[in-house]
Amino acid sequence: MIQLNEIHAQQKKFFRTGRTLDIDFRLKALKDLKRVLHENEISIYKALRRDLSKPVQESFLGEYMGMLHELDTAIANVKQWNRKRRVRSPLMIFPSKASVVPEPYGQVLIIAPWNYPIDLCMSPLIGAIAAGNTVMLKPSEFTPHTSALIRDLLGEVFYDEYVCVCEGGVETARELLQLRFDYIFFTGSVSVGREVMKMAAANLTPVTLELGGKCPVIITENYNIEKAAKSIAWGKFFNAGQSCVAPDYVMVHDNDFKAFCDAFKSHTEQFISNSRFDYTRIINRNHFTRLIDYLKQGDIIYGGDYSADNLQLSPTLIVPHNTELPVMQDEIFGPVLPVITYKNSEDVISFINSREKPLVVYIFSSVRKEQEQYIRHTSSGNVCINDSMLNYVNKNLPFGGVGNSGMGKYHGEASFNTFSNLKGVHYKLNPDLPFRYPPYKGQYKTLRLFKRLLNRNI
Repeated sequence: MIQLNEIHAQQKKFFRTGRTLDIDFRLKALKDLKRVLHENEISIYKALRRDLSKPVQESFLGEYMGMLHELDTAIANVKQWNRKRRVRSPLMIFPSKASVVPEPYGQVLIIAPWNYPIDLCMSPLIGAIAAGNTVMLKPSEFTPHTSALIRDLLGEVFYDEYVCVCEGGVETARELLQLRFDYIFFTGSVSVGREVMKMAAANLTPVTLELGGKCPVIITENYNIEKAAKSIAWGKFFNAGQSCVAPDYVMVHDNDFKAFCDAFKSHTEQFISNSRFDYTRIINRNHFTRLIDYLKQGDIIYGGDYSADNLQLSPTLIVPHNTELPVMQDEIFGPVLPVITYKNSEDVISFINSREKPLVVYIFSSVRKEQEQYIRHTSSGNVCINDSMLNYVNKNLPFGGVGNSGMGKYHGEASFNTFSNLKGVHYKLNPDLPFRYPPYKGQYKTLRLFKRLLNRNI
C-alpha cells in the first residue's frame, strides 16, 4: 500500500537534488515513456475495450495518436522551449537587459478523468516531465483496467520518487489534495473542479482546471446541412458522446430544422448500422440512468434506443420542452443532442452569452463575416469552424476553458509553459544613472523631460 505522504516527501527530496533541471534527464524520461507506450500499444487498446468497450479506431484517434504526437512534439522541442528568452528593456531603465527563464514549479499533482483515461493522463504528464517537475498522477477509479495498466507502464520506466501513479477513489483524491503541491492539474466535472480549487487555495497552489460545460453548435442558414449534420453526428457518436468537447446542443435556423433532422438521422444510421461492437458504452449505471432521464425532457426526433444490460444508448436527437430543463442546463456527456431553432444571429449570440462560458463553440458557416461575428461576440475556451471535435486533436493549439469551463491551457508548448514558472530576470548594466537617487531636489523636471524623449522612441 502506497503511503502518499511518504511518496510526497521522497519526491520533494528528489526534486531538490536538481536532477530534473538537466534537459538531458528530461529527454531520456520522455523517450523512455515513448518506448514503453509503443511496446504496449495493443495492451492499451485491450484495457480501453474492457473499461469502455472502445473500438480500436476510437482508441487510436482519441487516445493513442494524440498522445504520441504530444510526446514527439515535446522530444523535438523541449530544448528550445527551455532556453532563456530575451525580452526588450525600456529606455527609461537604460542601461539594462532582461530575459525570461523557465523553471519547473516542483511537485505536480495530476488528477485525470475516465472518458479518455490514457490521453488525459499522459498529455499533462508529458508537459510536466518536459518542464522538469516530479509528478503524482491519479487516474480514474472508474476505468480500473486502464488505471492498472498506467500504473504498470509508468512503473517500468520511473521510480516513485520521480513519477508515481496513485490509484484509488474519492478518498485518495482528497488525501492527495491535502498535501502541499507546487501545481495541480485537474480534468473533470465543474462541481469537482470547484472542490479542487478550494483545497488548492488553502496552500495558494496554482491550478489548471480542464472542465467542460455545454458546447453549442451554430449552423448558419447558408451552410451545407448535410456536411454539418455528418460532422455533428460523428461528434455525438464518438466515445458515445462522453467528451468534454462533444457538441452539446445545436442551434439551427428555422428554415433548416427539418433538413438537419433528416440529415442527422441518415448519417447516424450509417454509423451505427450493424456496428454495436464499434460503439463505446456509457461508463456506469449512474451515468446511464441520468442520460435516460434526459430523454423524458423533450420530444424524441430520432433515436432513443438503449440497452440497459450493455449500458449503450443510441445517438438521440430531441427537441427540449423548454430551455430551462436539466437537458439544456447540464453538460450532457452522452449521446443525447438537443436541437433548438433561431431566427437571426442576434438571437444566437444572446442565447449563448446568457449561459456559462463553454469550452468550445462550433460554427458551421461558409461566410467569413459570420464566422468572425460569432468568434468576436461569444466567449469560449476554443472555437472550431466547420468541423466538430478535431480542434482538440490539433495538439499545436493551446487547449483549455474559460470561466465555468475551466482555466489554463495545455498541449505542445502551452503544456511546457503551464508547468513552468516563467521567471523574469533583470540585468543592470553600467553606467548607473544618478537622477533616481535622493536627494530629489530638481529631479522631477529632469525625469519628465527624460520621459518625453523616451516616448518619441516607443
